[in-house]
Amino acid sequence: MISLRQRIVWASLLGSAALASSGAFAQAPAAAPSAPAAAVAQADSAAAPKAQHKRMDPAKRMERMQEHRAKRLAALKEKLKLTSAQEGAWSSFTTATQPPAGSRPHMDRAEFAKLTTPERLERMQTRQAERSAMFAKRADATKTFYAALTPEQQKTFDAETAHFGGPRGHDGHRGHDGHRGAPAPAKG
Repeated sequence: MISLRQRIVWASLLGSAALASSGAFAQAPAAAPSAPAAAVAQADSAAAPKAQHKRMDPAKRMERMQEHRAKRLAALKEKLKLTSAQEGAWSSFTTATQPPAGSRPHMDRAEFAKLTTPERLERMQTRQAERSAMFAKRADATKTFYAALTPEQQKTFDAETAHFGGPRGHDGHRGHDGHRGAPAPAKG
């Protein structure tokens, strides 16, 4: 991602180069955008899906998240090659780790701002306790399922789920399919 400062530097460099190559400020026909300018335009157009995502209907967004989760779980189940004896553990795991159905809607910022500081702190503390309880439930379900796997399946589970809670890219988001992109080539 190109920062604003980098865009300004590139624009001024391109402007200087254009003036220098055109002679004494002679007008030249408009040329196609250079690679850095095209990269800036592409970065700007990449922000459009993010803006659209924020405006998406919450019910639609939840549906997309559930579809994505179902695909991830199906792929994980396929890679684990579960036995029929492990199906019950899988069902318990997927049920226990399912996000809550009618999760509480976020409080409106204006409404939150009307609260006193102690009331805001109380609300935040309550929400944190709810999240901690959900995390504990998911952790217990994951540990129980993990114990039902063979050592080979555990290795697969470890490899496939390592990125779920791991670090994110420099902009806080992952690329397509949850991956951060190709790894950098090793220095030799």
